[in-house]
Amino acid sequence: QVQLVESGGGLVQAGGSLRLSCAASGRSVSSYGMAWFRQAPGKVREFVAFINWTGGKTYYLDSVKGRFSISRDNAKNTVYLQMNSLKPEDTAVYYCAADGPYPSGNYYDRLSEYDYWGQGTQVTVSS
Repeated sequence: QVQLVESGGGLVQAGGSLRLSCAASGRSVSSYGMAWFRQAPGKVREFVAFINWTGGKTYYLDSVKGRFSISRDNAKNTVYLQMNSLKPEDTAVYYCAADGPYPSGNYYDRLSEYDYWGQGTQVTVSS
């Protein structure tokens, strides 16, 4: 079993930055594809960013490209989401998810692909 705990959320003004962390425990996630999803009030949960288990491939939601960056530190069993130039429409609960071990990564944007989820961290961007 893998437990995921997100942190780093909060309230920030538009144009500001936040860095989310997702700490894994229970087993190493070094062979897992890791992703961030988000869910705004009244909306479905949507894919935000993915990093494959080697760290060599990343994918992003179009609306966050150039502003968000996903990374991983396998030594710390942690995945990060650096969010810059935040907009009010980025307001949501952000969830970390893990798929593996050694996933194909072909369906990285599908919720059903992921085996483990964190409890989420709230990000609120004020205008």
